[in-house]
Amino acid sequence: MLTLEIVTPEGKAYSKEVQDVTLPTLGGELDILPGHQPLLTVIEAGEVQAGTHEGREFLAVDKGFARVLGDAVSILTEGAIDVKEIDLSKVAEAQQRAEEALRKARDEKMDPAEIEKLEAVARFAIAQQLIKKRH
Repeated sequence: MLTLEIVTPEGKAYSKEVQDVTLPTLGGELDILPGHQPLLTVIEAGEVQAGTHEGREFLAVDKGFARVLGDAVSILTEGAIDVKEIDLSKVAEAQQRAEEALRKARDEKMDPAEIEKLEAVARFAIAQQLIKKRH
């Protein structure tokens, strides 16, 4: 068994014993099984899959980092949500607001840190929509 923990700036988003984990990395999907070699990798906005005794669980995550050490998989990400909890209408609205604010921020040459925050909101909204539509 593996211990999967996903942490966001708001706190712990997920913590459970799982059989396997699939991560969205820069190089593609990466499957983690018990006994995996130690690893530190960048994750992309996308879908984390966790195999449990009840079946597969799907979580949308934003970009971040994943560490595999022993039988523990730790993900530090800007955002995470269980696919079952995604409300497509709210996500679409959030994406639209972020994209409008992003256009305005770029036109007004705003602080690059603010632009990055808006890009993150739009990116995570798009990832949630794509993942929810698959499930």
